[in-house]
Parts: sequence; C-alpha cells; structure tokens
Amino acid sequence: MRRRTFLQSAPAAAMAAQPAAGPGIRLGLDSYSIRNLGWKAPKLLDYTASLKLDAIQISNLNEYESLEPEYLRKVKEQSARLAIQIDAGIGCICPTAAGWSPRFGDAGQYVLTGLRVAKAIGSTSMRCFVGGPPDRRGTLPIEAHIENAIKVLRAVRSQALDTGVKVAIENHGDVTAREVKTMIEEVGKDLLGSNLDTGNPMSVLEDPMLTLEILGPYVVTTHIRDSALYEHPRGAAFQWVALGDGSMDFPALVTLFKKACPQAAMQLEIITGRPPQLLPYLEPDFWKAFPKLPASDFARFLALAKRGRPFTGPMVIAGTGQQPPEFEAALTLQQRLDLERSLEYAKKVLGVGIRWKQG
Repeated sequence: MRRRTFLQSAPAAAMAAQPAAGPGIRLGLDSYSIRNLGWKAPKLLDYTASLKLDAIQISNLNEYESLEPEYLRKVKEQSARLAIQIDAGIGCICPTAAGWSPRFGDAGQYVLTGLRVAKAIGSTSMRCFVGGPPDRRGTLPIEAHIENAIKVLRAVRSQALDTGVKVAIENHGDVTAREVKTMIEEVGKDLLGSNLDTGNPMSVLEDPMLTLEILGPYVVTTHIRDSALYEHPRGAAFQWVALGDGSMDFPALVTLFKKACPQAAMQLEIITGRPPQLLPYLEPDFWKAFPKLPASDFARFLALAKRGRPFTGPMVIAGTGQQPPEFEAALTLQQRLDLERSLEYAKKVLGVGIRWKQG
C-alpha cells in the first residue's frame, strides 16, 4: 500500500477559467462516490441539497433503510421538498455474471423490485448493469452474458413498462458502447436506455468521447468521472482521478453532452484511492477479450493514451484486505473531499449545474 496525503485543490488557473457551457445541464452526485460514509437516502438527500446540486443517483437498494411503501413515500416527499431529482439504481442483472447475487430473488424479480422502488421515490430511471471487467475473460463470452441480461429484461417487459420507469444499462467495464447500443435496440428504446459512464470505457479500450457519441441519444442517467490514461511499456495504464486531474477534455465533453443528452443530469461518480490499472494490449493474450473491437475505435483510444500522463498528485491508495482504522478514515475523508472539489470544478470551470447559480 502507498500512503500519501490526500488534500489537493484544483489548480487556480483552471478554477479561474471561463465556463465551457451554459447553465442548462443539471449537476448531481452518485452515492457510490461517498460509499464509505454509509449514509442512507435521507442523509444523502440532505447532503446533496447542502451542496446546491440538482440531482443524485441513489445507486443501490441497500441505501434505503426500508423498501416499504411508507418509507419510500417519505423519501419522495423529502426529495420534492428539497427540489432534488433522484435517479434510482440497482446492481448486476445477469445471472451468469461474476457479480450476480440472488439476494433480492431471481434476476427478473430484482429488476421489478428496483423499478417498484424507483417509481415510489419519483425516479424516472433505474440504473443497472450486465456484469464487470472479469466477465470479458470468463468461461462464457461476453455476448452470452449480454444475451442472458436481455432475456431477463424481455421476461419482465410488460410489467416493467407498466411502471413508467426506464431501465438504464451501465457500460460497467464489461461492455463497449457499441454493445450497449445493440442491447438497447434489441430490448427496445421504450424500456431500455443508457447509464453513461465516462470512467469505465478505459477498461474496454474506448475513448469516453466515443462512448458519448454512440450512446448520447439513449442516455437517461450518468456516471461522470475523469481518468488519467497514459502509455505503459506493456500497452497503457489508467487511474481514476478527481475531475480535472486526468486526460479527458471535459470542456469538449460538456459541449457534446449538451447537444446529445441535455435532458440527463451529470451525476458525478468520483472514484479515487485505487492504483493504476494496466491494459497490456501489446501482449497477444490480452486481445482474447476483444476479438471484435473495431480498429478505428482502438485508434482513438491509443491517441488519447499518447496525449496523457500519469497522475502525480497526492492520493491515499487502498491496499488489499482489511485496512488499519487510520487508513480507512483517510480513505473515507478522501472520498468526500475529492467529490466536493470535483463538483466545484464542474460548476466553476465547466459551468454545469442550475441550482448553484440561483442562490
């Protein structure tokens, strides 16, 4: 484990830059950004309001103290009183993926439970995902996992449509934007949309700008974060960082976002405290997971890697296994600090957010 100081401010010159976009895009946070705090929905909503944000994605069912109608009604009333939009979420919906858990019943029941909760709290979307990066290298090809997730959604299609809530599939480091698009079109755009994630494309050798270009027309909710991507002797490596600390051209991304999916909130999912992840694409075995990746898509990713550089700022890095209490406390604080400075960057450099400009 590496131990580093975690407090870092956005560069003064960047903070003084002119906003790249107008006030039309709503700004929010994804609850996973501050997962170590263990806050439930009421506390998360109060925190979101305190930051003068427009929205929050409550991304898992375990962030509610109860799934009973009366409790969920109170959450909805609180969000209305605070004028905070909630985007709902659940986890893995593919029963053959490594991340699948039967905690909420079979996959179809899980989807319907998530949709019931989403409707009860006033959300119009529910995020979920097929699997994760390991599923591209498992016994089954990724196409089999995608098809199994499609079968789950088709099996509950009628009941799902009755809720009026759109399912939003996340590109979760398992699937490319083109695979997500195919999945949406096969299930039907009336039921399925995109939970656009700008950090996970790194795992599948994809420039996040390409991800937005492909999925923009389907986006209903988002996870927005930055990554430091750079060349490595074995290929490339990337590390998730606070907004503005990485390789992404966020002014350009915001401009495209405003054209492609202005109805969606930019929900920041800031994930720091993890070491760089290696993408050894110079080794033949690596490509077994990407037999159909278009050369033009990889060329754009390669160009992004060539422009990038490693993150050299201070950061607490989590090790494996149980952490000493002092390290856990530092990681928890870092989550909150990196989220808040990322939100400040989004507001003052990118010009994103409605509520903070009104009061």
